[in-house]
Amino acid sequence: MIDRGVVGTGPEPVTLTVERGRLQFFGRVLGVADGVFVDPAAARAAGHPDLPVPPTFLFGLDLEAAPGLLNAIGVDLSRVLHVEQGFTYHRTVHAGDRLTFAPVITDVYSRQGGALEFVVRDTRVTDASGEPVAELHQVIAVRRPVPDKESA
Repeated sequence: MIDRGVVGTGPEPVTLTVERGRLQFFGRVLGVADGVFVDPAAARAAGHPDLPVPPTFLFGLDLEAAPGLLNAIGVDLSRVLHVEQGFTYHRTVHAGDRLTFAPVITDVYSRQGGALEFVVRDTRVTDASGEPVAELHQVIAVRRPVPDKESA
């Protein structure tokens, strides 16, 4: 069982820079047709200072910001299922922006008589001046091991 005492906790905030090359790679891998997301000249022509960040890109950075969070609370990653993700943006993020990610576990609960445990993680993302840029929301499920019939 995941200790409910982890609710309200999280790792230290981490500051990362949004790299243009990673944005271009992300766009190409996903087959993004809009050049604004992969071509700096097209982005500037559209009024952006640099490549804008597609909505789901921050989730990858968020995972980098707290790579051992689930392990630290005793979650076996081989038993994790992705359930939900959502985001709220307060402004467009661009290549070159320095962002601080502050993830917090906001809930832990179980279903199916404890066979599934859910971990809710919310991350506040701020820019270099401390202004909010986005809030990220993620829910994962952890499948509990089924007891061996012989040992039960």
